[in-house]
Amino acid sequence: MAILDLIEHADERADEIVHREPEGGSGEFRLGSQLVVRESQRAVFFRDGKALDVFSPGRHTISTNNIPLLTGLLGIPFGGDSPFRAEVYFVAMRELTDMKWGTAQPLVYRDAELGMVRLRAFGTYSMRVADPQLFVTQVVGTRGAYSTGAIDEFLKGVILTEFNDLLGETQTSILDLARLSNELATTARNALADDFTRLGLELTTFQIAAITPPDEVQQRIDERSGMAALGDMATYTQFQTAQAIRDAANNPGSAGDVAGAGVGLGAGLGMGQAMGQAVRDAFAPQPSPTPSQTPVAGGDAPATSTVTCSNCQASVAAGAKFCPTCGTAMRAATVACSKCGTENAAGAKFCTNCGTSLTPT
Repeated sequence: MAILDLIEHADERADEIVHREPEGGSGEFRLGSQLVVRESQRAVFFRDGKALDVFSPGRHTISTNNIPLLTGLLGIPFGGDSPFRAEVYFVAMRELTDMKWGTAQPLVYRDAELGMVRLRAFGTYSMRVADPQLFVTQVVGTRGAYSTGAIDEFLKGVILTEFNDLLGETQTSILDLARLSNELATTARNALADDFTRLGLELTTFQIAAITPPDEVQQRIDERSGMAALGDMATYTQFQTAQAIRDAANNPGSAGDVAGAGVGLGAGLGMGQAMGQAVRDAFAPQPSPTPSQTPVAGGDAPATSTVTCSNCQASVAAGAKFCPTCGTAMRAATVACSKCGTENAAGAKFCTNCGTSLTPT
């Protein structure tokens, strides 16, 4: 195996966090080998499975000064150039952006207005490696390469656990969550800081793109807002009726069926008329009943009090001063019997006391 006199990693992938050199395992190094670390990198030097040092950007010469565990005794049999097996882990220190998180299953949320609802949430975050040696030893291990995809699912689980707890403590309505998104994101980022630090990472940004209810709940919210926009229940029902008529007219049945088109339109119109009449009846002001419209016990029709005109015998409403047919002045409300003098109701034909005819001869 060739001795590595120059160790570097210049071609990083966009999603790559750690790359080991050599990738296949440990390689042959010797004192005096050159290690090149770029600005966006840190290099963790391992020998015999132990992390010896972290190299910052620049060109470094491997010597006993920067690898204290190597001693001069190792180089005596080889004239000071003793080869040894080691590996270098290049760690990307740039900010890893556009990391995504989201709920695979809806979260149950106690809403202040709607009761209990299910919510979905998703957004983005960015991070970077804060402690290269800790990240390599605690997360990467002995893998030759490590990308964001390898840790993505784990971090999503950590984020959702904290976010679920945070959402449960936010006692408000989903209608107010939009204006609280910035505050929730800041709180979530602070709550997640320790979880990321434990892995040698730093959570630099955290964004909430949306918190949404299921489609059926969203539909009810849309209906409620539509009702509020139209003003009242009667107007909203009339609008729904018009929509039903349009839908029925546009859905006649099978293609080319003229009769079906007529049936669809007729059904829509009939339904619209029925609904419209129901709406008018429900929301029209109900007049208070008048004495003449008071229902008669045991009957369906109201009883109307009338008297008979003495001139033309036409039926005239009780209390009228003149006959609407002939104009004759109406008599008093009672008629006296010519025989016994008993007062009888106006219009009576016989005396209620003696039976004498009250009709003029």
